[in-house]
Amino acid sequence: MIFYDSANPAPNPRRVRIFAAEKGIALPTENISIMAGEQKSPEFLKINSRGQTPALKLDDGTVISESVAICRYLEAVHPEKPMFGEKPEEIGAIEMWLRRAEMLVMEPVGKLWVHAHPYTAKMPIKRYPEYGESNRARAVEGFSMCNEALADRDYLAGSRFSAADIILFCTIEFAQFVGIDIPQEHKHLLDWHARVSARPSAKA
Repeated sequence: MIFYDSANPAPNPRRVRIFAAEKGIALPTENISIMAGEQKSPEFLKINSRGQTPALKLDDGTVISESVAICRYLEAVHPEKPMFGEKPEEIGAIEMWLRRAEMLVMEPVGKLWVHAHPYTAKMPIKRYPEYGESNRARAVEGFSMCNEALADRDYLAGSRFSAADIILFCTIEFAQFVGIDIPQEHKHLLDWHARVSARPSAKA
């Protein structure tokens, strides 16, 4: 098995690293440099035709890409310390917050990154800077939603740290890199971020 990883600030490979660290899973790793464009090389495109990391190549040659899909595979192989929930209501809550973190926070952060960040100006893609900047407010709205949810709980889906927290944490860390900080008035979200940052897995 080989895990194709990329260094920070890439948020999606980091999701898998944190997930694996929480589960105590050692992943044989090959680093793919996004800065050097290695994810678009002919060699890597044979592994993942989307030209993106992360990807997990199994011993039989099967390749799983997309960070949450990789985490779900790892959960199925290593079910101890479940990160996607045990009871039906917990599973549903975690899935709900996974989707909210992806669609209502990561999506606008990603659009700002692609269309308006100085780094992506160097990339051979069509950019719409005004549209990109318009997503800044949407991302902050997503922060507000999460802040409200954390008013009465330690973690997104309840009292236990879960895959949903990993997704949101990596998204917020990437948002800060892109230039969107957590508003100071969002005390619950700031406290949550401090709790998650203090976990050993956050160093992954």
